Amino acid sequence: METFLWGVFPYIVALVFFGGLFWRYRYDQFGWTTRSSQLYESKLLKFASPLFHFALLAVFLGHVVGLLIPKAFTDWIGLDQHAYHLGAFWGGGLAGIALVVGLGLLIYRRRTQTAVFRATTTNDKIMYVALALAVGLGMVATLTGDRTPTGQEHNYRETVSVWFRSLFTLQPDVEAMGHATWQFQAHILIALALIAMIPFTRLVHAFTAPLHYLFRPYIVYRSRDEDTRQSATRRGRGWDPVGTLDNQKPPR
Repeated sequence: METFLWGVFPYIVALVFFGGLFWRYRYDQFGWTTRSSQLYESKLLKFASPLFHFALLAVFLGHVVGLLIPKAFTDWIGLDQHAYHLGAFWGGGLAGIALVVGLGLLIYRRRTQTAVFRATTTNDKIMYVALALAVGLGMVATLTGDRTPTGQEHNYRETVSVWFRSLFTLQPDVEAMGHATWQFQAHILIALALIAMIPFTRLVHAFTAPLHYLFRPYIVYRSRDEDTRQSATRRGRGWDPVGTLDNQKPPR
């Protein structure tokens, strides 16, 4: 079972993710959107949305550091495990709390505002549940995942991070992931399921970037010159009475 979960399932998720993005871009370009609900309610959204997105950015950067930078590198630059753990605990904890608050407000708004709730697709409703579980389990892993059930110290950079980097070499270290605590394992499984949902939900907007804007043809804006504006003013009305023959119309 562990071989499937940590050695096969991540690649199935990657296939669904990239295949789903290609399919949606190919056949549903006009649906590649968040289906914004700002017109229905904006007061709570103005506070909850920036809080959620900025906190999510901080959490994402924390994951990049924790998963992609090897422990040997931080040891080499003189950052010991205790200092790293304090930074991850307090920095990740504060970002996680902000993320939980922001997500909670967005879900509350979407559920209590009738128009917003009706505009939410079934896929997005499932996505919100998975997202809430992923965030919640991430907080649990951050706060309690440093100890195994037997009381031994657990360093995710020696288990989860090693497994994650091994995926890119197509040689997944299943054994390393098997030694991770259940909090991290549950968090990762929900996160993988959430990644597979992205192409089929409003989360697809995270991969929307107006790159074509950089290569668009330039636009020349022209305005009427002074003589044209004055002549237009002198002409008066811009229409002629019904039935006026062409040879009876004043010159323009």
